[in-house]
Amino acid sequence: MKYLVVATGGPGFASPEEALEVLQDVILPGFKELISLEKRKRIIAGGLPVGERAFVFIADAKSNDDLDQMLRKLSLWGEFEWEVTALQTFSGRARQERQAVRELKKNIRNR
Repeated sequence: MKYLVVATGGPGFASPEEALEVLQDVILPGFKELISLEKRKRIIAGGLPVGERAFVFIADAKSNDDLDQMLRKLSLWGEFEWEVTALQTFSGRARQERQAVRELKKNIRNR
C-alpha cells in the first residue's frame, strides 16, 4: 500500500545552543533514517517544501500497522505533527469507475 505522509510543525529554536543541539541530535539523525528508508524503497519519493520546517513523502508499507511502526521508530516522531493519507491505486480506482459506468448504463436502459 502507498501512503502520503506529511510531517509539519518541526521544532523551532530559542537560542543558537538549542538549534545546535536539536539539529545535531534529532534532525540530522532523522534525515539519515529517512535516507535509509529511501534506499530500502520504503520511501518511494519525497522531500522538503522549500523554506518550511516540514517534509513530505510517499511510503510503501504492507499495512497501516506496518507504516505506523515505521514512523514511530523515527527519531523525528516526537518532533513533528503527522498526517497520513492512504492512497488508492490508479488501476484500482479505474476498476471502480468502470463498474460504476456499467451500473449506470444498466439503470438508464431499464428506465
